[in-house]
Amino acid sequence: MHRSGIYQKLFHIVHTAYPLKTSRMRADVREDEEQNVKLQETIELLLAAGYFRARIKGLSPFDKVVGGMTWCITTCNFDVDVDLLFQENSTIGQKIALTEKIVAVLPRMKCPHRIEPHQIQGLDFIHIYPVVQWLVKRAIETREEMGDQIRSFSVWQFNKHHKTPQDVEFAEQQPVSVSSVEKIKDVYRPQRKYRRAETHRLKDEESRIQSTLLEYGRRHGASTLSKADKESEKGNKKGPLSPGRAGGEGAEDLEEMRKIEEKKIQSLMKGLAAMDTEQGRIAASMVGSIVGLQSDEIQQIASEYAGRQSELQLGDGTERLSSSQQHQRTVTSLNRQMKNYEKRREKILGDHSELQQSYQQAESQLQEVKTLAERINSEMNNLEALETDENKEVLLVLRGLVAKNENLKKQEQEFRAQCKEEMAKLKQQISDLKESAGQGGGELSERDQLIAKQFQADQEKLQKIRLLLARKNREISQLQRKIDDIPSRAELTQYQRRFVELYNQVNNTHRETKQFYTLYNTLDDTKLYLEKEITLLNSIHDNFQQAMSSPSSTQQFLKQFEQMVEGIKVTKASLEKRKLEEKVKRDELNDNYLDLIDKQRLYFKTVKEFQEECRKNENLLKKLERKA
Repeated sequence: MHRSGIYQKLFHIVHTAYPLKTSRMRADVREDEEQNVKLQETIELLLAAGYFRARIKGLSPFDKVVGGMTWCITTCNFDVDVDLLFQENSTIGQKIALTEKIVAVLPRMKCPHRIEPHQIQGLDFIHIYPVVQWLVKRAIETREEMGDQIRSFSVWQFNKHHKTPQDVEFAEQQPVSVSSVEKIKDVYRPQRKYRRAETHRLKDEESRIQSTLLEYGRRHGASTLSKADKESEKGNKKGPLSPGRAGGEGAEDLEEMRKIEEKKIQSLMKGLAAMDTEQGRIAASMVGSIVGLQSDEIQQIASEYAGRQSELQLGDGTERLSSSQQHQRTVTSLNRQMKNYEKRREKILGDHSELQQSYQQAESQLQEVKTLAERINSEMNNLEALETDENKEVLLVLRGLVAKNENLKKQEQEFRAQCKEEMAKLKQQISDLKESAGQGGGELSERDQLIAKQFQADQEKLQKIRLLLARKNREISQLQRKIDDIPSRAELTQYQRRFVELYNQVNNTHRETKQFYTLYNTLDDTKLYLEKEITLLNSIHDNFQQAMSSPSSTQQFLKQFEQMVEGIKVTKASLEKRKLEEKVKRDELNDNYLDLIDKQRLYFKTVKEFQEECRKNENLLKKLERKA
């Protein structure tokens, strides 16, 4: 009965107690000096990086390390689906899920170090420390990169709603500063002092440049010559001593060049006339009208001006010509001017009519726009009257949607126009192809038949290739499923750890149950012996008065009492013997247990060495594959 109850309880524990009690179990963690050193270095590294949650003494090393790695990953702007604030001291399944999520993010971050989930869950700090070190370095770099951006964004947000005293002072002084700068520009603006009447006679560009500079009071030739003199003098000082003849020739050349430039400037100054400062300023409207004239009209007016100037110059020699010739020339000049003015008048009248029509159209469009603007303003006023604090956000959204709708309508119109253009081009191409097909019908029909046959053959070939491809895909999927059915080394390690934990839990529960049963049996035997003792004492107490009534009954009572004592001694001796036998069995089992512990240590050591050799083998195979 006891044995069947034990089996039932064990079966119930195996199937129900595992998910509820695994949080009490501890995984098999390797504990040695190197691991402890790496643990302390990892925690110090996380604290130096800014993860101060690692200072909490109540957290386990797993929670500190996984929390620090998650913090570093999120600082680097990578997403991890992990919530560590309310999931401390998790079960083995939850721990493996957390570590798998972290390990899945590391390749996306291009982490140079490889790590497996069971290494994090098993707290293998020799392999965890390089990963944490790289994550901390990456997090610090990311914070440095984002620091300036966040700082500028915060300053911008502050400036949107607040102002510093320096900004207020600058805003108050800005209009005064701008006005003073504009006044200074007006005061020191270039002013025209002279005016030239016959600019068209200056043929070369250099003369026109010098004339323009002279009009504004600047002598370009003299300044360049003075600079050339200074440079030549410096060159003479720095250069070697030359003969007197060469120095004299250089000075004469410079003097001749200076004289030529002075004569040129004097000749240009003769054609300039002084003017008032008010006359020297050209209005913006005049500049616009000058620029607006056509080039041919400007050239024509310049030629007329030149003709009149030549006539005036010829007028000085009236003694050589007769009055009739002068009158004839004056008449022809006036007739030519009248014709030119008539042409200009006709052209101006035509332009005036066109401008009048465009003006009327613009007036009508302006009137329509004004009416539309008035209607829009009235509607906007109505909307603003309806606007309140409650529907303000809704109206903003509606305005954005209306603007988006208008933009989409514009894009739709452009797209339709583009589609119409493309449709016209395609129709034109179709018509061209039809015309070309109509011209060479017999040849194209045979060619079309050949093309159709070739197309049919290629289509059948394509169908066969697709069937072969589908068959290969099915075979590949079957092989993939078979490969997936075979567990990997990491999965086998996880299965082994879970089975070991389940075995340890069942063993602990079994041991507790055995202790309970042993305690129960011990207490039951104690109770039995106590009941026997109580019955014996009660019988002695009940028969004591009757036994003491006569000597014979007293003797009989004493003999019975001695027999009872002898029976108790025999029972005690048998129990002592049984105790010694159980003690011997316990010592033997303890020796066997110690031997098994030694074998287990040797097994773990062998497994670790085997795993290390397997890892080396994998690295060597990868190197061979890369070389191949």
